[in-house]
Amino acid sequence: MPGADQIPVIDIGPLGDPAGLASVARQIHSACAEIGFFYITNHGVPALVIDDLADEARSFFRQPSELKNRAAINRYHRGFSGVGGALMVGAAKPDYKEFFTIGLELPENDPDVIAGEPLRGPNNWPEDRPTLRSAMTRYYDALGDCGSRLLAAVAVSLGQQTDFFAARYDKRLQRTTLIHYPPQPAILGDDQFGVADHTDFGCITLLWQDQTGGLEVQSRDGQWIAATPIPGTLVVNIGDLLARWSNDRYRSTRHRVVNRSGGDRYSIATAYDPSFKAMVDPGDFGVPDAERRYEPVSAGAHILGRVNASFGYRKKVAAS
Repeated sequence: MPGADQIPVIDIGPLGDPAGLASVARQIHSACAEIGFFYITNHGVPALVIDDLADEARSFFRQPSELKNRAAINRYHRGFSGVGGALMVGAAKPDYKEFFTIGLELPENDPDVIAGEPLRGPNNWPEDRPTLRSAMTRYYDALGDCGSRLLAAVAVSLGQQTDFFAARYDKRLQRTTLIHYPPQPAILGDDQFGVADHTDFGCITLLWQDQTGGLEVQSRDGQWIAATPIPGTLVVNIGDLLARWSNDRYRSTRHRVVNRSGGDRYSIATAYDPSFKAMVDPGDFGVPDAERRYEPVSAGAHILGRVNASFGYRKKVAAS
């Protein structure tokens, strides 16, 4: 299988310098137009913040199911979901993973929560794990800062000012998810995946992965490329929303996870997406009406549709 050398590694440390910003933006443009994936180094997320959360994730997932389910995923898409809770569109079997997810912490009296805006509300923290809450909050905030700096370069790469995305992220729809892939027995068959072949829902995803391996990215010619873990990096990929926004100048690439290691695999995925009401329109990037492939859509409506199609518990939410 082709390796990670086909996925670019981009140093985003120079983003604070105008010449460095231009160089990083050019590299991002090339990566997003060609494969839709890249690694970033010098991302500014402290190693201690990552290590603390990775330790907390391992400790949380090692608990019995009855304890994890005390924080079962709720109507705000916050909390724990066990193996079998996610089925990618078109997949033969549910994903062989369990996860715990949070979003922007909003109280019940927040105006958007009162108005019933989907995916908005307080997080569903395990009451007996305050250290998980503090570690995950630190990581969530650090990834928000990283995502903001990265999107400034993405804006430049698409011919916009650095602050293009800022107003559209004033109340970001960021989700950060701890993921555990148990050892996958061969008896489950070749059509069983940790995460089945899919594209991501939103704008950009920033992923920390442990050293186990298993993430695979589909190249233009249909080959599966191993996104081999590189210490000190995060993996970034373009989602459907940014592909749509860019009128397909940037690629939302299919990818999957297959845990063939015989051991546990852990990762932390952050979907860094706009505010729910932010409008996504290719015309924002100067695409003439005659060349526009997509109509304007709100970021929240698009993401909610994908969430509803991929997670089993959402059917219960819809019914209620």
